[in-house]
Amino acid sequence: MTQVRVRFAPSPTGYLHIGGARTALYNWLFARQQKGVFILRIEDTDVERSTEASIQEILDGLRWLGLDWDEGPDFQSAHRAEHQAAARRLLETGHAYRCFCTQEELQRKRAIAEATKSSYLYDRTCRRLAPEEAASREARGEPFVIRFKVPDPDETNDPFWRTRAAVAFHDIVYGDIEKSLRDIEDFVIVRSDGLPLYLLSNAVDDIRDRITHVIRGQDGLANTPRQILIYRALGVEPPRFAHMNLTLDPKRAKISKRRHGEVVTVAFYRERGFLPWALCNFLLLLGWSAEDNREILSREEAIREFSLERIGRANSVFNYNPDDPKFFTDPKALSINAHYLRTMDIEELGRLVADELKTAGLWKDEYEAQGRARYLQILDMIRARFHTLKDFVADGRAYFSEDFPITEAALEKNLKKEPRLREWLPELAARLEKTEPFDLANTEAAVRAFADEKEIKAGVIINAVRAAVTGQVKGPGLFEILVVLGPESTAARLRRAATLV
Repeated sequence: MTQVRVRFAPSPTGYLHIGGARTALYNWLFARQQKGVFILRIEDTDVERSTEASIQEILDGLRWLGLDWDEGPDFQSAHRAEHQAAARRLLETGHAYRCFCTQEELQRKRAIAEATKSSYLYDRTCRRLAPEEAASREARGEPFVIRFKVPDPDETNDPFWRTRAAVAFHDIVYGDIEKSLRDIEDFVIVRSDGLPLYLLSNAVDDIRDRITHVIRGQDGLANTPRQILIYRALGVEPPRFAHMNLTLDPKRAKISKRRHGEVVTVAFYRERGFLPWALCNFLLLLGWSAEDNREILSREEAIREFSLERIGRANSVFNYNPDDPKFFTDPKALSINAHYLRTMDIEELGRLVADELKTAGLWKDEYEAQGRARYLQILDMIRARFHTLKDFVADGRAYFSEDFPITEAALEKNLKKEPRLREWLPELAARLEKTEPFDLANTEAAVRAFADEKEIKAGVIINAVRAAVTGQVKGPGLFEILVVLGPESTAARLRRAATLV
């Protein structure tokens, strides 16, 4: 049985965006499940728009996601001679011809078609040129392009096409597809400057790399009949095709690096504290579903359960909101990332959060030594409410530093509504400093007893203490927080908050 070989072939004209990452993920999963080969090919033949920065961003993005490749990166531009040789072979075998029609002539014919409201296909003027005349015009230096000669069942000598009026193939996702040969114009495969175009280069590269399955976006479906024609003209059986549904933005427009900017790039999510596999897990669900409709799949589970047949035909929607600094992306993406933060190994989380704390200047050396257990205890306590790694620094700052802000909501709702807190908080601070042992039972008893003495609901005091020691309205259990902070820090924070009442 032929080994599965697939490829991810991005164009380095911008950053790796989530649509491209999903294509890479599906190819990678299929290769890993089938114990096949995943090839990375950089299609850099657009010299004017391809950049080294984009190439590096693609490589970095794939590495960060954990989508390792088995062969490559291979650069399409390095194989230009092969593409040109294939074009010459097609000329020699009669599957292509030189076209000397000028752009002005072609534009005039298009205008006539538009005026008569008829579809335009190249009228094959140069296809009818005698070989001697074509050779003579080339010798005189006339510019020309090379066009592929689409088979005509009425005049072809090729037995394969003699009885066929259409290019027919089975797409693993979209089923049986046919394209009438009469609706395919003789398309250009080499420009007048001698540079082969994508249709030819891509087919030649896939043949060289022995690609067995082409897994790409649905927008590539229109090119497939023409590429199949090239395959057969070169004497090679086409690979199998699986075209994925498109990923659309909230307005149902196709996701585009050019249109949407950095908010749809992989780097955007890496920089905002997403976990690599969490993002992959989310991308997996943009157009694919498990048999039991589970939404959380580990890397191993995804490899085991992935199948091309379960890719849906309906387009998926990526609901992002770049105007919201906290909930900036699809709620499902944040939910999945939060799940992995809550459930991952605490030591691994500790290493990841350490990087964030170091960047923010909040890291303490004690977290590597005698304070390690306390550090991990803090993380385990607060991670249930966080969505990204950045939240540990932003919303969790109070757990790692005495210098933290009190939110406007916490100030107005929990502190300023009761003016007597100005005297009560320092009094409670003094009491908690003397509480021994400073544990869950004793801290709770002390706070509730204090509320009883002041003849006020315990919730008023509890909410005020929460605002004072964390700066937040909500969070983990208050008394767990107090125990982790310790009596000295708790007391200092209560006294500081009293000055804000």
